[in-house]
Amino acid sequence: MQRLHDSCVVMLSQDSFYRNLTDEERQNVQNFNFDHPNAFDVPLLLKTLQDLREGRSVEVPIYDFSKHARSSESHTTGPADVIVIEGILVLAMQEVRDMCSMKVFVDTDDDLRLARRIQRDVAHRGRDVAGVLKQYTEHVKPMFDMYVAPSRRHADVIIPWGKGNNLVAIDLIVEHIRTKLQQPDLCRIFPNFQIIPSNFQIQGMHTIIRDRDTSKEDFVFYADRLNRLVVEAGLGFLPFTERTVTTPTGAAYTGVAFARKLCGVSIIRSGEAMEAALRACCKGIKLGKILVHRHRDSSEVIYEKLPSDIADRHVMLLDPLLTTGATAVKAIQILKDRGVSEDRILFLTIIAAPEGVHRVCSTFPGVKLLTSEVDDYVDKDYILVPGAGNYGDRYFCA
Repeated sequence: MQRLHDSCVVMLSQDSFYRNLTDEERQNVQNFNFDHPNAFDVPLLLKTLQDLREGRSVEVPIYDFSKHARSSESHTTGPADVIVIEGILVLAMQEVRDMCSMKVFVDTDDDLRLARRIQRDVAHRGRDVAGVLKQYTEHVKPMFDMYVAPSRRHADVIIPWGKGNNLVAIDLIVEHIRTKLQQPDLCRIFPNFQIIPSNFQIQGMHTIIRDRDTSKEDFVFYADRLNRLVVEAGLGFLPFTERTVTTPTGAAYTGVAFARKLCGVSIIRSGEAMEAALRACCKGIKLGKILVHRHRDSSEVIYEKLPSDIADRHVMLLDPLLTTGATAVKAIQILKDRGVSEDRILFLTIIAAPEGVHRVCSTFPGVKLLTSEVDDYVDKDYILVPGAGNYGDRYFCA
């Protein structure tokens, strides 16, 4: 937290979320297992984390360890850029794991863990050494072997921790968090969402295609450039295999071979504007089409023409504008119904609305969504703002 001094960080302790004991458990509190996952108020912990993620202030409970009960008081914690939840059983709870962007397991020596526990419980929780050792032997160690140690397999990073601080590990984690903080908010929320890094060229092309006074010829020219840029970026997310070739000088060069079994599927009709860019990048690529009729509150697939072996292919789904996401979700579901797994679907769009990103990425977390810019919102008439107008009309019509 000290290394992230330039960011707003909130630290939550799992120990704050011990549940209230029943009357029967309270009468036999000396034998109650406080190191079992069932000892925690998991729904309250999840709600607190979700509220913080959505930018709301929360009331964090205060647990009185000397009385084995939750205090009537609580402390208010505001939203933050970084939320840290610590506790030995955090990674043992799947619901909590699923909410974490990064999972860290600190691997500490048994003797050091016991020494720290004795020091903490005697100094801050009103217990004596004999009681701490009894609890450690009967509950802590067995629960560690049953839940804590196995949970390390869920960690993204495992940090060996000795007598001193592991400064290398701290630096790596801090740099990772700083990198995440530099990403747009939607990229932090959805790991399957990517925005092409912007530059003046991209901004200039967007300025031209968004200008209502741009001629059809200029619109098509710069739209094609953006289409090609997005397609090229999308191809970089496909799997590659290593390949060694011999150069004209007779030397060996080790590179990669392009992914095979690839196809494109355009969402009629705006998506067809991106087909030329895909053909230019992938010689002889197979193309399919899906037509979705958009009602005000729903959508209906009325036409589809897909390669017969599409279930065996990586699919690049094309639609230059992502607004509410209803059409995209319908098209992706059609692909899944035809046997295409989510991790083989790459959705390419030029401009996306936050509403559409939320809908697609939350509905299909395995689908990769790539765009060049994110707009502000979708208005009451389902129009992207600031938008680029009717992309299909401006591209295909005089």
